[in-house]
Amino acid sequence: MITETEILVRYAETDQMGIVHHSVYPVWYEAARTDFFNQLGFRYSDMEEAGILLPLTDLSCSYKKPARYEQTVTVRTRIDQFTGVRVCFFYEVIDPKSGELLATGETRHAWTGADLKPLNLKKKKPAVYEALRGSVETDE
Repeated sequence: MITETEILVRYAETDQMGIVHHSVYPVWYEAARTDFFNQLGFRYSDMEEAGILLPLTDLSCSYKKPARYEQTVTVRTRIDQFTGVRVCFFYEVIDPKSGELLATGETRHAWTGADLKPLNLKKKKPAVYEALRGSVETDE
């Protein structure tokens, strides 16, 4: 499953050169990841209320072309790797008008309880586990 989240670049997200500041992309990734869960049928806030957290362990971003103020961008999100304990999301930031790739990114997370100790999602929330497992793109 690949989700697409549209974002309109706000003035506060740009630097003096009028381009999106590098620190904004992880915020967009978070918004797109939340949208991914929503489109899958699970609100992330409901998981948190159930005592399931998804802290970030790693983040990477590669910048290809600048995004600018008032430009609409699309963040494509998919799961790259998934286990009952860890998940890796991959992102592409695209200019929907030209189709140009503006940036790529990856975030890695671990499933934990409120105590931040690892937990097995398959055991704690089997429906969420199965939905996520089913959303992983395969080459077959």
